[in-house]
Amino acid sequence: MAHKKGGGSSRNGRDSKPKMLGVKIYGGQVVNAGTILVRQRGSKIAPGTGVGLGRDHTLFALATGEVRYERVGKDGRRVNVDAAHPQTAAGRAQGAPQQKNGN
Repeated sequence: MAHKKGGGSSRNGRDSKPKMLGVKIYGGQVVNAGTILVRQRGSKIAPGTGVGLGRDHTLFALATGEVRYERVGKDGRRVNVDAAHPQTAAGRAQGAPQQKNGN
């Protein structure tokens, strides 16, 4: 058997596109309904109250409120969206324009 592979074509050179997985919104942040919280493969983080689960296991907010992560059992995690007062949440929600106090 030859110990050199010869001068043929390369066997490498394949790659996949980045999937942009991970936590998108952290605990304590206020979000609007529909905001993506976590993109994951499998259900590493479970949906809690106010959180929906997409068919690709993406977690998203069902209501406007504050995001809260919690530990469940020995090594589980869950994310909740605690519904806040409409005026408070809308003013601080992710993606909402910030108000500047300029005189």
